[in-house]
Amino acid sequence: MKRVASVAGMFYPATCGEIETMIAQFNSILDRALKDSSALSLKPRAIIAPHAGYIYSGFTANIAHRVLANSQPKRVVVIGPSHRVYLSGMSGSFYESFETPCGDLAIDRAYLDELASIFDIAFVPEAHAEHSTETQMPFIKHYIPGAKVIEIVYGDQDPVYLSKIIEAILADPKNAVVISTDLSHYYPLQKAQQLDSICLKAVHDLEPSLLHQGCEACGKIGVEAMILAAKALGLRSRVLDYRTSADASGDESSVVGYMSAAFV
Repeated sequence: MKRVASVAGMFYPATCGEIETMIAQFNSILDRALKDSSALSLKPRAIIAPHAGYIYSGFTANIAHRVLANSQPKRVVVIGPSHRVYLSGMSGSFYESFETPCGDLAIDRAYLDELASIFDIAFVPEAHAEHSTETQMPFIKHYIPGAKVIEIVYGDQDPVYLSKIIEAILADPKNAVVISTDLSHYYPLQKAQQLDSICLKAVHDLEPSLLHQGCEACGKIGVEAMILAAKALGLRSRVLDYRTSADASGDESSVVGYMSAAFV
């Protein structure tokens, strides 16, 4: 069974050539503009990356995935919120492969079965047309083409429970985690930046309580779980990039915020 790509041609290009061109453009801009290149040599255990259309958030997501490639993980577990289907708990990608325009990624079904024997990971097929997780896969295919992947989509989920899953995953040094989230939605630019600064500080300081003081990230449960896991595992965080949709559209009246971060 294949986890078929559901948002190719909408959130990201439908052809491999177009995706490769976009990634090359992102890296060209980054290499020219970056004043402190130390971030590019990090070797993260986990990253946070956004999941909007690549024209809006692809630059921010690309930085995180480019840095994750330094770690060359053998297995990448992508965790994101469900936007289309109500879930009580979470659903795992119990398929054999994950389709991308640049070729399929192998899903580590055996490892997912192992996780599901320990944690409550269901299989809700309709939850796996999810863009928050799917938008990460072309980046993984580009930067770590030999890695196996797992997709976990969550809904109404206790972040403490999810943090224990992340801890278990990262107990294996060959594994990496991608947490997918966007930040505030559809506020004027100044208000969005104020709300998003709370999310950024929570990640920077590894302080989960800050997330409940105004952060409006759509993947806040995953971010909180990642912060809790990072504290338990002794990881430190580094915010890699922040911007809003206004950087691409020029429209400051109603924006969406995006961040990326690394946990090392």
